[in-house]
Amino acid sequence: MKNVDKLVTTRRDAMKSGIGAAALATLGRGAAVVPAALSTASVVAAADLAQAQDAAAASMPTQPATGIIMQPGYARTIAQMAYVWGWPIVNMINRKARITQAPHAGRLNGVLPAAPQGQIGMLADYIEPSQTFIACPNQDVVYGLGFFSLDEEPVVIQVPDFGDRLWVYALYDARTDQVGQLGKPYGSKPGFYLLVGPRWKGLKPAGITDVIRYSTSLGNAIPRIFQDDTPEDKKAIQPLINQVVAYPLKDFTGQMKSVDWMKAPDIVGPKDSGSGAETRWVVPEKFFDQFGEALNIVDPLPGEEALYGQFRLLLDAAKDPELKKVIVAAAIETEEKVIQPFHQWIHNGRPAGNGWNRSTNNAEWGVDYFNRTGTSKSNMFDNRPNETQYFYTDFDGAGGELNGSGSYKITFAAGQEPPVNGFWSLTLYNEHHFFHPNDLKRYSLGTKNKNLQRNADGSLTLYAGAKSPGGDKESNWLPAPEGTFSLYIRAYWGKEPILDGSWQPPKIELVQ
Repeated sequence: MKNVDKLVTTRRDAMKSGIGAAALATLGRGAAVVPAALSTASVVAAADLAQAQDAAAASMPTQPATGIIMQPGYARTIAQMAYVWGWPIVNMINRKARITQAPHAGRLNGVLPAAPQGQIGMLADYIEPSQTFIACPNQDVVYGLGFFSLDEEPVVIQVPDFGDRLWVYALYDARTDQVGQLGKPYGSKPGFYLLVGPRWKGLKPAGITDVIRYSTSLGNAIPRIFQDDTPEDKKAIQPLINQVVAYPLKDFTGQMKSVDWMKAPDIVGPKDSGSGAETRWVVPEKFFDQFGEALNIVDPLPGEEALYGQFRLLLDAAKDPELKKVIVAAAIETEEKVIQPFHQWIHNGRPAGNGWNRSTNNAEWGVDYFNRTGTSKSNMFDNRPNETQYFYTDFDGAGGELNGSGSYKITFAAGQEPPVNGFWSLTLYNEHHFFHPNDLKRYSLGTKNKNLQRNADGSLTLYAGAKSPGGDKESNWLPAPEGTFSLYIRAYWGKEPILDGSWQPPKIELVQ
């Protein structure tokens, strides 16, 4: 196995160095063997290439020295950056560990889709307000969720014929970047899609519609299928979501499998803390015990090699128990002073006008560590910008903090609702970025609602607050808690004004 790993590394390094196909082939045979058919010129060219490679290797910068005695101040500085950089990846590792404990596909604690590794679970309706696994859920779509280890075994995921219904399968790698393009915005066809890891070398099996390669072995899938807020659509969607199934490649038969997700069994899982906040997926006291795994499962992006060198140096130096205490203390401090403030929307994305911020680089993070880590804290698993644009705020148009003791109105001028090819919604979240339980069981308003009341001039006014605006306005009301809350607009499959930023969310007005 070591020889195989060495060969894989050698081939990868060779490709990065620009070695040609013929020279690369010799790497698989150990020492270079020159075929008799090669001309003298070819041999000379190969020798020149080897010299060039030796020169390139000699010009590589010196790597950090191991075995040093690192001073605490330096260790603390590198530890802070490591914590910010690695927080989303450790988050993913821990979510996968929890969800894949499920003995079968079903609903964890009756509210969350869960399944063993290599499968997905699906809900049969909107997500329940009591779940605290993922902050900022929405009640516009029916969700699914599954985690994979794709270098161990590829996974087949089924796509039924959704017709005109908006759907997106968001596929995330360990960095929380999306991979592939699977959904109505891409014109994806019904069929069977094979999800593979970065080191999978097979051919596309017969009957497979397409192969989607993840950049990391650890990955997940979160299907989102739009559903109107009507009994008729809830019934109509069932045969479709029953065919949203994923399973290991060895179980692929070429025939659509079906699961009655309405009858999926509940799975008893750990109880939440009762605090109302999102499950604590990253524990600073344990972070550096998991950080080595995070580095191992995610290859560096171009330009990240220096970071990896410093991070591995830190882990090597932290074998000293006293230095380990220093970096753990740095993790705890960084969680409090850097990560926690990302819960505030003003620290997410960039300003969008009228007191709102908009998501930036969502699910296409690359080396945008600020937005990747901020979103992992505030509302993990965004869609790509062309799939969904998110607008959010904790404040009204005058800069006052949103609070249930006040009443607010949000007016979209005629023709100025979010311009989308899919759907839009306005969701109200409590201080923890979850739904506020209320007698109306109403958590969002938008395209899905068929009874919204419009003003005489064609504009649309929505209301938010702990107190109902009364009368025919109540159909346009989002009940709020007595304390602080936030508002959140989703624009699924936005048109150009959404994508280029020229559309602005309306000002939130305090009525009383």
